[in-house]
Amino acid sequence: MYLGDVEIFRTSTAEPTSTGIVWTYIKDMSQYNALWREPQKLIFDLGNIINDVYTGSFNATLTAHFSFQNHVKTADQILPISAQKSASNSSSAFSVPSDNTTVLHAIPAAASRAVVTISACGQSQEEFWWSNVFSQDTEDFKSTVGELYGYSPFREIQLYIDGMLAGVVWPFPVIFTGGVAPGFWRPIVGIDAFDLRQPEIDISPFLSLLQDGQKHSFEIRVTGLKIAADGTAVLANTVGSYWVVTGSIFLYLGEEGGSEVQDDEQVDLPQVEAQPPTFTITRRFTQNATGGNDTLSYSVEAKRTFTATSSKYSWSQDLSFSNQGYLNQQGYSQVNKQLTAGKSTITRLGQNSQANEITFKYPLLVNSTYGITKDSLAIDAWMKRGLEIESSGSLGLSTYTLANGPSRLQTSQSGKARYKSVTGESSSWGTTADRFDSSANGEVYSRSVRAVNGEVVYDTQPVNKALSVSFQSVGPFGRDSVKSMLGRGPGNPAA
Repeated sequence: MYLGDVEIFRTSTAEPTSTGIVWTYIKDMSQYNALWREPQKLIFDLGNIINDVYTGSFNATLTAHFSFQNHVKTADQILPISAQKSASNSSSAFSVPSDNTTVLHAIPAAASRAVVTISACGQSQEEFWWSNVFSQDTEDFKSTVGELYGYSPFREIQLYIDGMLAGVVWPFPVIFTGGVAPGFWRPIVGIDAFDLRQPEIDISPFLSLLQDGQKHSFEIRVTGLKIAADGTAVLANTVGSYWVVTGSIFLYLGEEGGSEVQDDEQVDLPQVEAQPPTFTITRRFTQNATGGNDTLSYSVEAKRTFTATSSKYSWSQDLSFSNQGYLNQQGYSQVNKQLTAGKSTITRLGQNSQANEITFKYPLLVNSTYGITKDSLAIDAWMKRGLEIESSGSLGLSTYTLANGPSRLQTSQSGKARYKSVTGESSSWGTTADRFDSSANGEVYSRSVRAVNGEVVYDTQPVNKALSVSFQSVGPFGRDSVKSMLGRGPGNPAA
């Protein structure tokens, strides 16, 4: 969803049920008050396929409720880092790596703080990037399950200002409804799948450089890994097809006076310390008695620190990542265990020094096994995943914590699911447990929910049990392979 060229909401669809597909989501849009104060072109883009197999069309209702809250600080101006296609009534997302994502903006001299938010998620070959293998191994099981997707399970999203690295994002492994196995997501949706968070990079240390009255370039890149000739892992500077990416520059004016630079003044250039990440990798595969590849194990460990400092502000990041992957049964079974963790800190320097800090963890464990015959296919899967965020607060209402001030969030999901298709009819079963604990905006919230085969069987805070639907059959199997249906696993990709 866009207001003009600025993306304000990224969401996805619910998993189908035998009685239809209906869902409601409520989102606080106060971060975008600077846009709501003026007339806007609203663009809501929800992709769909309609053909002889998929016949459903969307009926979407958008309702806005406006209220007055003078205690919430929001940006005074918001600039898009996007394809800027609203003039042609189109959504403004970039497709990476094919698109040139560079945009030019002049930053007003009155700006005293600036934060860039990043909205990014993988699709097609990159939807399940956390289960990808090294590019050298994409054809290890080509004779059994087909080609695997490459560039490793590591991804980094980079922000460049005038060609200078200004910060990075190590993304959350979002799983959309239907992902891995459909039975997980009825009616409990995957973490953040209905509202993808936008991580923030504070670019306040770059303000003096940007406030010279000229336009400056902002660019977003996404990279995986490649293995160099000496066997070490390095950034590939590209990924597979494709990532959907936008960004926004949130500007706060006049808080402490702008950083306007006069002609006879020296620009307060930021001091950037951005050594490449360090990587430790392993790769090993075994063959069976007939010489065919039987198993592949691989792992990636990564660490990165980043610091940008001016006379007024310092922005720092400390990130770590690990992923252990294992494919066996000639590629028909795969497990990935991943943990992304980090800390980012923005510090206002000087006499009234103040720091705000955010820490996060993204644990993920997914196992999938596929059974395929001439007339049937089956998926058996289990998963355990989570999202943990703790923040001491931010300048305004955060697009990442979704809170104003200190906050804490711990949420986790676990479950088992099975999908089976025989002679054109498919069924899916599953059990999923979800735990959510948060403290934000002065309120504490806790809830536990458990669903079995599409029906909520336990809920500490039931809202409307009529929304739960018990079912098994999900209609005909309309794709040629697991990969064309889910985006991963054996077979050919979607056409």
